[in-house]
Amino acid sequence: MRVNFEPCLMDDVQQLMQDYLRGLSSPFDSFLEEHIVSSAFYRITEEPGEMGYFAIHENGLLTQFYIRHALQMHAQTLFDRVIEQYAVKSLFIPTGDELFVSLALDKSYVVNKQAYFFQDSGTYTSGSRVRDNETFRLAVLDDLEQIQRVCGDFLDAYERRITSGELFVYYREADLLGIGIAERSKLLPGLASIGMFANEAFRRQGVGTTIIEALRQWCAQHGIRPISGCWYYNDGSKKTLEKAGMVSRTRLLNITTHLG
Repeated sequence: MRVNFEPCLMDDVQQLMQDYLRGLSSPFDSFLEEHIVSSAFYRITEEPGEMGYFAIHENGLLTQFYIRHALQMHAQTLFDRVIEQYAVKSLFIPTGDELFVSLALDKSYVVNKQAYFFQDSGTYTSGSRVRDNETFRLAVLDDLEQIQRVCGDFLDAYERRITSGELFVYYREADLLGIGIAERSKLLPGLASIGMFANEAFRRQGVGTTIIEALRQWCAQHGIRPISGCWYYNDGSKKTLEKAGMVSRTRLLNITTHLG
């Protein structure tokens, strides 16, 4: 079998990527998505057509590996070849990607738990946690200075996020309690990654839970499925997301190869 690995653009493997995305048991959030879309893509070909594709982020991080279903009897051999030929040091694998997980677990690699991925539970509390003297709304440019002062480098490009309509503010009168974000997926239509930042002066008052609940309600009103994620060892964020109605059945694994 004469197989070639050909550098390509992500757009060149759109049909293969759609097949891959349809096969996932659950979605992934913007953290992994950003690593995927900024990776270098390679098409796996054998005359007369395509077998699959893979993608490598800077410093040897494998973010995608997909072989067409009918050709997956070759997956182990091709996976080994990619690891060796491109000196792959580590792999980002969502546990919803059964093939990728299985191929990595076939090897004697070190498995580290990177993050939780969350989905909407579909259950909603009656009413809103936002009180009469509080406001939750889309951010406007007049909010920019206070957002930067309160949130620091929590996010990049605050101005762009405001103008693109993905940043929200939560005020109690003139005090900025925190911000929310709903970042639409570039790969998964109809989904948005939601998250929040609570002002340090108002933490442990339910601010984060209120923001996530409000973002879920906003998504429901706009026909969007909310997803989210947090670092695996951030117990506070995990509890906030769960209290606000998000559930997790998927993990992001950071797997180190023998070349790492």
